[in-house]
Amino acid sequence: MRIAIIYPGVIPPKSYGGTERVIWSLGLELARMGHQVTFVVQQGSRSPFAKIRAIDPKRSLLSQLPADVDLLHFQYQPDFLVDAPYLVTMHGNRYDARPFDHNTVFVSRQHAMRHGSSSYVYNGLGWEDYPRPQFSKPPLDYFHFLAKAAWRVKNLSGAIRIIKRTPSSRLMVLGGHRMNFNMGFRLTLTRRASFFGMVSGARKFELVQNSRGLLFPVIWHEPFGLAIIESLYMGCPVFGTPYGSLPEIVDDSVGFLSSKGSELAAALQDSGSFNRRSCHEYAAEMFNARQMASSYLKLYEKVLQGGRLNPNRPQLLPEFRQRILPFVA
Repeated sequence: MRIAIIYPGVIPPKSYGGTERVIWSLGLELARMGHQVTFVVQQGSRSPFAKIRAIDPKRSLLSQLPADVDLLHFQYQPDFLVDAPYLVTMHGNRYDARPFDHNTVFVSRQHAMRHGSSSYVYNGLGWEDYPRPQFSKPPLDYFHFLAKAAWRVKNLSGAIRIIKRTPSSRLMVLGGHRMNFNMGFRLTLTRRASFFGMVSGARKFELVQNSRGLLFPVIWHEPFGLAIIESLYMGCPVFGTPYGSLPEIVDDSVGFLSSKGSELAAALQDSGSFNRRSCHEYAAEMFNARQMASSYLKLYEKVLQGGRLNPNRPQLLPEFRQRILPFVA
């Protein structure tokens, strides 16, 4: 099959790049499975396993879509009509009442359900790009926060309050700075938290590997959460809120969920009861690039046979239009 993956960004990702890493893993796995992949992406992109068609910002994207492919896979909602087989992956959240395309795919079951859909594919990653965790030595006395800390919905302030409820544990903040101007001036004054900015590569893996677990008290419906599966892969249990995809991904064998900070703090102190090897094996088996590519191929076939992925255009249901969800610190 000849597949074009369309995304208005640069690949491979230069730093954290969540969506970029997902589509890179998808394209690579499709190529390994014998399919021809073309990335329609921004200039400066490169790939050893796929064709690159660089987007000219001075021309309409519609006029630059390849005609010599079987299917177009958009990684965002296009604002034009497409006269070819296609599907659209919705990676994030949107809070208005505009309907989505009939062929929209979401990234978790709850993400789809919130829009009146049952069409979803879990994200997967190419774990060969990650170091295998070492289980021979115990983790250090800290937990990690892995998200864009400037986003209020990621709830860094809640994570810090949870850490302060523990006797001595620290929080390593991967994805933020102590002084932040992105969402208004904020200075975090606590010795219990260390800030590493948008850390990536070997340093990121080292920090996660030595952590007792991921602290992820989000206060929105998380569409999927790459930080969750990355942390699990490195052997870290997950301590978060029961919103969005978390109840699907984090069961009681690999983590603990609650909207109460006191309960999460108590669970942190019992983090040693989780089997780190089991966390790793679970993520490696359930959320890998082969699983993701195979799931998308089934949807590609349906579209190529003339089917629609959703009988009605998905639309955010009114009961899910609240942006900030309850959390008792």
